[in-house]
Amino acid sequence: MGVALLAARGLVGGYGAAEEILKGCELAVAPGELVAIIGPNGAGKSTLLKAIAGLLRLNAGTILLDGTEITALPARARARAGIAFVPQEANVFPTMNVRENLEMGGFLEPRAARGRIEALYARFPVLAEKRRAAARTLSGGQRQVLAMGMALMVKPRLLLLDEPSAGLSPKAAEGLFDAIAAIHAEGTAIAMVEQNASEALAIADRGVVLVNGASVHSGPARALAADPEMRRLFLGG
Repeated sequence: MGVALLAARGLVGGYGAAEEILKGCELAVAPGELVAIIGPNGAGKSTLLKAIAGLLRLNAGTILLDGTEITALPARARARAGIAFVPQEANVFPTMNVRENLEMGGFLEPRAARGRIEALYARFPVLAEKRRAAARTLSGGQRQVLAMGMALMVKPRLLLLDEPSAGLSPKAAEGLFDAIAAIHAEGTAIAMVEQNASEALAIADRGVVLVNGASVHSGPARALAADPEMRRLFLGG
């Protein structure tokens, strides 16, 4: 895998003192790597991303970014360090237009915002076409592209995507996975939680399987996709 950009080790925690969803979870992401995190509902996949982003307090474990421990840093400091998180829901400002949303995404570096917005318009033409449209008027796929665009405004070293294709039509999901693959191809490291496991593994370098709050298997994405047991348990046959 190479030297880890992200190394999360022995993570234990959840949403309350008595609710430990993560039970010794591990995750590593190499520079420029796309890791698909799959597993059954309730396995702790989304909780893992929130823990890495600094949105919940851990009871145990360590998180290192490029060798520097960030376990105690708040979410804003982690964003400044290069981690961008795109939640599954409530990931855009619905009453603001597309450009205003992108400007909000670039709040950490306002001087660079204009150039980065223009670069995103070139990368995602739909954002340029809809620049004056309120985010609430966008289709589900367009909103997800906008949410990723907002995250990319900070030039992240690691992009965390939580269920990006949830609720999308097959056609919209296909377009979204193409967009994620393009971001990956440009060198951004990505950790993606996705119930659409087959499509996620198709664009990923590596897959990690979470069950009951723990990482139970990790390997090359193609090998996981071809493994009969993995297909039976997580890929629909």
